[in-house]
Amino acid sequence: MNNLRTSRRVSLALKFGLPLAAAGILAAACSSSGAAPSTSSGTSAAGDGSSAAGGGSSATTVDVRTSNGTTFLTDSSGRSLYLWTPDTKTMSMCSGACATAWPPLTATDAPTGGTGVTASDLGTISRSDGTKQVSYAGHPLYYFAGDNAAGQTNGEGSNGFGAPWYLVSPSGQQITSLTAASAPSSSGGSNTGGGY
Repeated sequence: MNNLRTSRRVSLALKFGLPLAAAGILAAACSSSGAAPSTSSGTSAAGDGSSAAGGGSSATTVDVRTSNGTTFLTDSSGRSLYLWTPDTKTMSMCSGACATAWPPLTATDAPTGGTGVTASDLGTISRSDGTKQVSYAGHPLYYFAGDNAAGQTNGEGSNGFGAPWYLVSPSGQQITSLTAASAPSSSGGSNTGGGY
């Protein structure tokens, strides 16, 4: 009788447990698909310290880009950089799901500034996981996961995770509005933070 009960338990465990385990493995594989943009330092922009494909130089460079009359900070490949209003000069308030949607710009060495960037405004802060996040004029810098190419500004003005996100001007100020011509297109996202 005990062998029959044990056999039935094993059968039920296999019947229900294996599909659940397979679903969990599939979900984990999908969530680690490298969706975070890479920085010029060769580390993941999510700040996890992992190497990005085709890692580059050891220095993270902050540049500027002008689009339709608005000049804002980018990384060396032209990807837009943002600030989040709840952050302080020494602490990022964005972690977990927030840092997945808004990956921090990280660096292993001191960041450098391209033309139009004030080098003395560049710095780093320590994140809760120990990685160094690049800051500019006291603002920790982030990418937006909804920007899929250089020059896109789909995160501008969004209210993701309960507070506004803005592009950063070369003077270190938040850019609270873009000209109509440079606003994100409806096919590339909206100013709602991509549903976050």
